[in-house]
Amino acid sequence: MIGFLDAATSFPSVIYTVLLGVVLVYWLLSLVGIVDIDSGPVIEAELHTDADVDEIGDLASYLVGLGLNGVPFSVVLSLLVLVSWTVTCLAAMWLLPLVPTSLLRGVAGLAVMLVALALAIPVTARLIRPLRGLFVTHTAISNAALVGQSCKVLTATVDEKFGRAEVATRGAPVNIRVWAETPNTLGKGASARILDYDADGARYLIAADDSSD
Repeated sequence: MIGFLDAATSFPSVIYTVLLGVVLVYWLLSLVGIVDIDSGPVIEAELHTDADVDEIGDLASYLVGLGLNGVPFSVVLSLLVLVSWTVTCLAAMWLLPLVPTSLLRGVAGLAVMLVALALAIPVTARLIRPLRGLFVTHTAISNAALVGQSCKVLTATVDEKFGRAEVATRGAPVNIRVWAETPNTLGKGASARILDYDADGARYLIAADDSSD
């Protein structure tokens, strides 16, 4: 048996350790509003038309088939990395030291890395089940019906390419993609008014709500 730090920084664990570091940086940036948690749509469990299949692509179809749907892809990827990293670290501590030669340990390490990813898929699928309710697609209001309503900016900035805001509804608040013309005074926590809906980009045009001052 070897120590945890040695296991985490040795092959094959080190590959997932680096990926885990990238994931942690991503979530830290998302917490302060510098990056968007998920700029693409949440992959739904059911595809009703051929056009839907073409839209989400082959990768999304595979994710649906594996049960990795209903939450943003960033959440799926983060959990896959975390579970794979945990499995490889445990294997590096308990199993790989039993392999007699360096060459065989390299081959065994590669096998562990692949097996860890394979095991991570069903584990992640089970972990995201209780999270799906947090990312329900509100189709009845995810359109031009929100135009004219006020919202609260969630990201540090809003420009022509990036932005996120929250709209209060009778049920749970709705998290929407937004954009705004620059320069503007929109920042995290700012009140804004929804001016228009871009159906092609599935996002809303907003502007600072002067009436809230």
